[in-house]
Amino acid sequence: MRSLLLAFTALSLTAAPALAQDSAPVAPKPAALIADGLPPVPQALVDKTRPYMEFRTASFQDWDPQTKSMLVSTRFGNVAQLHSVAGPLMARRQISFEAEPVGGTYMPGDGTLVVSKDKGGDEFYQLYTLKDGRLSLITDGKSRNSLSAVSADGKLIALSSTRRNGTDTDLYVMDPRDPASAKMVLQVSGGGWSLSDFAPGNQAALVANYKSVEKTNLFWLDLATGKLTPIGNHKKAVAYGGGKFAPDGALWVTSDEGGDFQRLGTLDPKTGKFTPRSPEPKWDVEGFDIAADGSFIAYVVNEAGVSRLRLLDPKTGAVREVTGLPKGVIGSVRIAPWGTIGLTVSSARVPSDAYSVDPATLAVTRWTESETGGLDPAKNAEPEFVEVKSFDGEPVSGFLYRPDPAKFPGKRPLIVSIHGGPESQFVPGFRGRANYLINELGVAVFHPNVRGSTGFGKRFVGLDNGPFLREDSVKDIGAFLDRLAGDSAIDAGRMAVTGGSYGGYMCYASAIRYGDRFKAADCIVAISNFVTFLENTQGYRRDLRRVEYGDERDPKQRAKLMEISPLTSIDKLTIPLMVVTGANDPRVPQSEADQIVAAVRAKGRSAWHLVGTNEGHGFAKKENADYQFWSELQFWQQHLLGK
Repeated sequence: MRSLLLAFTALSLTAAPALAQDSAPVAPKPAALIADGLPPVPQALVDKTRPYMEFRTASFQDWDPQTKSMLVSTRFGNVAQLHSVAGPLMARRQISFEAEPVGGTYMPGDGTLVVSKDKGGDEFYQLYTLKDGRLSLITDGKSRNSLSAVSADGKLIALSSTRRNGTDTDLYVMDPRDPASAKMVLQVSGGGWSLSDFAPGNQAALVANYKSVEKTNLFWLDLATGKLTPIGNHKKAVAYGGGKFAPDGALWVTSDEGGDFQRLGTLDPKTGKFTPRSPEPKWDVEGFDIAADGSFIAYVVNEAGVSRLRLLDPKTGAVREVTGLPKGVIGSVRIAPWGTIGLTVSSARVPSDAYSVDPATLAVTRWTESETGGLDPAKNAEPEFVEVKSFDGEPVSGFLYRPDPAKFPGKRPLIVSIHGGPESQFVPGFRGRANYLINELGVAVFHPNVRGSTGFGKRFVGLDNGPFLREDSVKDIGAFLDRLAGDSAIDAGRMAVTGGSYGGYMCYASAIRYGDRFKAADCIVAISNFVTFLENTQGYRRDLRRVEYGDERDPKQRAKLMEISPLTSIDKLTIPLMVVTGANDPRVPQSEADQIVAAVRAKGRSAWHLVGTNEGHGFAKKENADYQFWSELQFWQQHLLGK
């Protein structure tokens, strides 16, 4: 979690007229979009779908230590901005006013607000302080910077930065009120380094080197001397998450050491011994925060995609579950200095909104109630959990959203939508625009969690690693198709596939392998050739991706990567294709889309190509995301629904 651009040989639309001669009115195309080979969007379609475009969300960011107000990210214009909410269900007062999305956190004590912002989705984030609507730059303005920790006393922040050479994420510490105070505390090699937390007193810190979803190496860093000491046995494949110091100096982490799932517990920095403290034998602990007085820890458990919030008493081990939250997905848990828990909740019937929990009574209070374009979210479909045995007997599962059978009787068309990552998981949060497909067009939507997805244990997440196991995840899609084709309410003759990022690769690969079963494919910010992807993705993340996909520098692996790449089997991609690309994407560069669109068209086949020149790994700006959805609707109507 919270991604998601050729020779033009067909119609190229640089601007859509307000009214085409002798035709129905068409909607204006955002200036930053290149619609290559796409038909104009009819204004009637815009009008028909309008309520589904006007949903909002609110994501909890932090508590203001000065006013006790809540900081949330929400969108009233084209992109999400920071807003202050003084009390439950009170007005959202906008405090940032940028052309790009902004996220932020307060410094304990004086409430200095530190924010992060990139440019056009390039993910080269800069850090700023925000006051009176103005940003003051505190990083170099060029490199990629990630805020990773704030000291408990509010004096320091830690960040990872590529400023030295553009690739390695060296660690810096600074007082954000004085940018000149920035000091490199650790020079590293690789792109997975971060300072997880400051030890009490700010003389030492926990450092993490993320190697893969299955392995993170932890270190103790003496901030005065720069001495780096390994914690535990780095020869072992152990994944750690979190990494927070309690007021008494105890180090809390999540870890899969000794088991298949991430458990919450304490880690002895001297011996490396992990002691599980949460009682859950199964399912991952996804996140946690520690109360400022150390009296309790709030943590989130992912049970097959549904979140549970629990409170642990570190002294007694007693656990209490918060039962008053909507059933759904919980994120961004943060405990205020005075003890109140803030968090975000999203579900099929609840847009992402900010809530608080009283740790004494466990009473739940809703702080924001986001608009849904006038639609009743209670009418949205709740997903159905589907589990099947794949080709090798491995259980794989997903979530199926069915249209209302009373409104849409008989067999319904289906879109298979595959998540990215692959170290990620589809969880049933609010579906936004996609609800139009289900509620108004009667299209069923299925979200699989193929092997390699997180949330199902360490063994499962490693089942697709490397080039020689990669296509096993594609075979999982075949098992799902067998199950869905036998469903009496699914039309096996009208199925299509979509996906973004790694899910975009899965989209291409599934369209090739199951072209006789799918009618069309909509592949978004997608990998088309693993070798060129690894060669051209940003340097700071290349080695991290090699661990997952394979190393293109090794001749044997390179040959296999080429063999399984969709571009190699372009002759077999015979169904209509839509490709969506962000020109500034640092993860999957535009060239990945360019080469597959050119190859498909060279074969005389159809390929629509929508390019966002001011977007990165997925469209973040509302006007672009709306136009993308309208274009996709036309694609589905033409190639799936036959309209």
